[in-house]
Amino acid sequence: MTGSKNETLMIVGKLVLISVVAAVLLGVTYIPTSEQLERNVIAAQEAILRELIPDAQNFDPIEGTGVVGEDGQREILYYRAVDSSGDIIGYAFFKEQQGSQGLIVVAGAVDASFTEVLGMNVLSHEETPGLGAKITTPAFQEQFKGVPLEQLGLSKSGGSIDAITGATISSQAVVTALDTKIDQIETAEA
Repeated sequence: MTGSKNETLMIVGKLVLISVVAAVLLGVTYIPTSEQLERNVIAAQEAILRELIPDAQNFDPIEGTGVVGEDGQREILYYRAVDSSGDIIGYAFFKEQQGSQGLIVVAGAVDASFTEVLGMNVLSHEETPGLGAKITTPAFQEQFKGVPLEQLGLSKSGGSIDAITGATISSQAVVTALDTKIDQIETAEA
């Protein structure tokens, strides 16, 4: 009996030791890995912003007052795109919007006078493959480039954007994301 207890204690002790070592190793690799992931996200976001407003020299983040993200940092509401003279040439942003199947994340840009959309890009979505997922196609996304704000809407409602056949909810979600965020920025900048 005593031998059996000792063997059990030995096995439990080894398992505890292995668990502690694994936890320490995970902890040691987590911090540098998470910092690199954050740098990668920031670099990817900047590349997207530069694609939307290629003439911008810099993108100045505008943070929310009192709005704190999960990481304890203030949330970036949008970016002022400035040229080499420091003049504002547009505004860029990221916006989440509920689609037909889940969240759609859109990057968008508007000119400095809030008269036209400079471009948009669907970064992620959970829409139906073959239907709503077509919001990521160049044919759909190119429709937004240069659209006057007063025409930012689906064509069936008098706007300039043709909805994807069978995916009106997804198409409308993209339009709503852009329209809502542009209105928020224009109000903040007024």
